[in-house]
Amino acid sequence: MDTREMARHFAESMIGHRNSLAGKAEDAVKVQYALHQTATGLTDRHEDHRKASKIVLEHWKGANSEGFEKRSGRLGRQLGTTADAAREAEQIVAGVSSTLTTGHTRARQAVDEYLDKATRLLDAGKAVGSQAALLKAVAAAADLEPRYTKETTAAVRHARAELEDAARKLRALEREAEHDGVADGRADPTKVRTKPSKARERGRARTIVSAARRQLGVRENPPGSNRNPYGPTAAWCSSFATAMWRKAGVDIPLLPFTGDVFRWGQRHGKAYTTLSAVRPGDVLLFGSGPQNTATSKHIGIVEKVSGNTVTLIEGNSGDAVRRNTHQLNSGKFYGGVHP
Repeated sequence: MDTREMARHFAESMIGHRNSLAGKAEDAVKVQYALHQTATGLTDRHEDHRKASKIVLEHWKGANSEGFEKRSGRLGRQLGTTADAAREAEQIVAGVSSTLTTGHTRARQAVDEYLDKATRLLDAGKAVGSQAALLKAVAAAADLEPRYTKETTAAVRHARAELEDAARKLRALEREAEHDGVADGRADPTKVRTKPSKARERGRARTIVSAARRQLGVRENPPGSNRNPYGPTAAWCSSFATAMWRKAGVDIPLLPFTGDVFRWGQRHGKAYTTLSAVRPGDVLLFGSGPQNTATSKHIGIVEKVSGNTVTLIEGNSGDAVRRNTHQLNSGKFYGGVHP
């Protein structure tokens, strides 16, 4: 009698849960990567379009140049809106991917633990050599199964709830992209948007700083794992910063990469490299540029500026949300972004 195979027979349901979560996690990772590639491609195309249009308009003065400028501006806004939507969708799927991976790990551990315990019980009954002992071992293995199946069922239910929530967010994002006033043609592309008032900007900055202060001391759990309450299981300084901005009503996706925050600021006219422009509520970017993780290393929310000294509230600073003070210089920061 193959005791391991008998134990697997009792574990059929939980093995099914484990395999289902593994397949869904793999699919989510593929979708996340595809969305990342799409968003990156659209962002690059948007930047190329902006540069090309600028060059054309610098050398074209005539009756048709104004019409070209309007059409070019409309296309640029559409590309920017679609790229932002793709990046936000990527972050939604990244959260689901993290949940599915965690659920699969939990289910796999439950299956492995059950199979080991049940096999030992069956081996012990088989070693006695009597039918009564074997039947008793089979009954014990069967009695052990519901507790572990309950664990895998809970993992599946949690994953299903996360998938349903992500589906709702993605549908809402799709509607937002379809009816953003640009893609559906209802907005007037020549209309100048009213800038927020100074009082409103100051109020938003206070809200951001207050939200960030309330997070001081929050740690990733367990330490060194990058598991955090603000975004996917990854380096999370940028997830923290954009999460605090979103709490204050800033229309920005949750962005785990710091360079993407600077690029978002460039697209929306909020990025700067002259550090004298910094003010509370902004974010400052550590490094030399937004190109990649080697050049864009860290990010912090500006709490206070005093001369050449700036106080930041930073996520993922020693695995926690911390307040740090720095000298305000271009050797440390390559730029900042207003909310």
